[in-house]
Amino acid sequence: MVQVCLNGPRGAADGTAVPLTPGSMAQAAAEAVAAGATDIHVHPKTPCGRDSLSPRVVAATLEAIRARVSVPVGVTTGAWAEPDPAARLARVRGWTVLPDHASVNWHEPGAEEIAAALIDLGVGVEAGIWSGTDATARFAVSPLGPKVLRVLAEVTDTQAAETSARTLLTELGRAHGRPVLLHGEDAGAWPVLRLAGRLGLATRVGLEDTLALPDGQRAVSNAQLVTEGLVQYRWAERLS
Repeated sequence: MVQVCLNGPRGAADGTAVPLTPGSMAQAAAEAVAAGATDIHVHPKTPCGRDSLSPRVVAATLEAIRARVSVPVGVTTGAWAEPDPAARLARVRGWTVLPDHASVNWHEPGAEEIAAALIDLGVGVEAGIWSGTDATARFAVSPLGPKVLRVLAEVTDTQAAETSARTLLTELGRAHGRPVLLHGEDAGAWPVLRLAGRLGLATRVGLEDTLALPDGQRAVSNAQLVTEGLVQYRWAERLS
């Protein structure tokens, strides 16, 4: 599986290729799926481009994307979109249109409560386990671990990304038997994607994780990143 991460917390300063409105996210999603993406991760945005968990904003984003594609669509529950854990939980419980899945960063305050609420709603949970945090230890003892849809092994180290990725995977161990999606960010995005190919793990690529192609050129779209990501993944897979 290659998931496309359409925008992340990026904004207008990151370039016009980053989709910020429901319409542009839907267009980017359709192009990325046509290029080979089989799953979507998106950050719904307010009109001013800020990440939001508002039921109205989430609904508009999901409806726009689903009108264009038939693959699963997931959203963020990142604490930066709503720092107060209780308010964040209330936002999630108030969603009127539900995503297929939602990422929950396990190191953030209130993560298990958010995950439990999503499971109760019938929404798949992507357990975001960031390198350099205590998320692996917390996830290892979580009773919700076996219930998540998959684990997002998120490598935040951009300098020694492959080494950090292998360390993170070792720390995760069996990950409660759940599938693992391995990905990196910025300078670490491509080395980690290739490692995922060699290990036969799911991965993701898109303008949330990197604005650049492997040769350093600026990517013009999510679809271009997906196309190149599949080339890199399959090349690494053949070398394994």
